[in-house]
Amino acid sequence: MAAAFPNVIGSVAKGTFVPMEELPDPTFSQGVLGFCCGVTPDNGKVYAPVDGVISQLSDTLHAVGIDAGGAELLIHVGVDTVEMKGHGFTSHVKEGQAVKNGDLLLTVDLSKVKAAGHPTTIIVAVTNSDDMASVKAAGAGALQPGDALIRLSE
Repeated sequence: MAAAFPNVIGSVAKGTFVPMEELPDPTFSQGVLGFCCGVTPDNGKVYAPVDGVISQLSDTLHAVGIDAGGAELLIHVGVDTVEMKGHGFTSHVKEGQAVKNGDLLLTVDLSKVKAAGHPTTIIVAVTNSDDMASVKAAGAGALQPGDALIRLSE
């Protein structure tokens, strides 16, 4: 059964909300890939923010795509972490797998990301946000996994 359209995208991690314009990567902060915001994580656990299907998992495990009932999400862990070639990243999902809000997607060794000189911010982009009536940030301050991060309307 296909996932329902998600009106709320939850936080992917325990951490601190980062608005789009403060994301440490211009591709995301300027909305090139769609509306997004982020979380500076307190730990290395990355969770599914919605019910959906894993549509993409990068070979380097730093990025996961989720198709969630018409919303297309990209979860990007850190900035320029593709250069780490998967070192410090562990996936708990595979492409085509159905996930539920709150399922563990990835485990990341944040100390390895920092040691490699990269920001640890986890970015959540709604890559088809132009197709929606409304996409707005909903997060603020300290977040727990699943707390409202982005609100959508079709």
